[in-house]
Amino acid sequence: MPARRSAALAAAVALVAGPVVLAAPAQATGGTGATGKGKASAVVLRTGLDVSLLNKSIQVPLRAALNEVQAPADADKTALTVELDGVDQGKPFTVLRADVATARATVDEHKAEGYANIAHAKVHVPGLPLLSLIEVQEVTSKAVCRSGEKPVAESNLLGTVTVLGKKVTLSAGGPTRVEVPGVGEVTLDLSQTRTTSRTAAATALELRVAVNPLKLNVADVQGTVTLARATCEAPAAPAKQEQPEQPEPEKEGVVPQTAGEPAAENLAETGGSSTTPYLAGGAVLLLAVGGGAMVLVRARGRS
Repeated sequence: MPARRSAALAAAVALVAGPVVLAAPAQATGGTGATGKGKASAVVLRTGLDVSLLNKSIQVPLRAALNEVQAPADADKTALTVELDGVDQGKPFTVLRADVATARATVDEHKAEGYANIAHAKVHVPGLPLLSLIEVQEVTSKAVCRSGEKPVAESNLLGTVTVLGKKVTLSAGGPTRVEVPGVGEVTLDLSQTRTTSRTAAATALELRVAVNPLKLNVADVQGTVTLARATCEAPAAPAKQEQPEQPEPEKEGVVPQTAGEPAAENLAETGGSSTTPYLAGGAVLLLAVGGGAMVLVRARGRS
């Protein structure tokens, strides 16, 4: 009987101790950072003019760019004049002449920058060989785009500005219109800047031109002229690495169980463990012994 009671007790403990499932900690899934290259550009002068000669019998597009540079690769130009052929009776025509004319564009892993500067410059258009369309002392544009930072665009105008022989005062609040009787008119926009989350652009001066000297139709000039423009696009920021999931801390006072897993097949078929027959046999034996003891007691009582 003591041996059977010990076996029954061990079987009962085995039934009480349930299965324990331990979740393995999540594996870290770190991403690899990727850095894209930025972009930058700069130009000292760009013209988009349409020139009509001899009562519009000859149409000559005047498309010119001075010191136009672009990066990813570093670039730097400092030419001081730009000339076109075929618009001044077949002779070379000087559109711009300057003492200083610099354009620079640079890009690296962290920053893209465009820079344009022009000083003591005169711009001419066909039909006005002696009168400058515009004269400037110095204008500068700069655009800087750093990875992960807000881009910056700025333009500066120093000294006086002369348009069609007239000194003008420019306003940053809106366009300035200059009209010269018998010559034409020019509308100027000063210091235009634009930024987004990754890009920036700055233009020191933009002119909308409508010139027809004395309305003789010798040279009717229409279009735009841009001075000192710079742009940039920031390099892409590195992708953030994902943090590994941290396992939940164990609750105080709770001891993890270490019992082995029960036989899954037996639990599924009967709802109990493999020691169930022994427990049942022990219970029957106890009932039989108890019944026999009751019979002996009653027999003694009768006698």
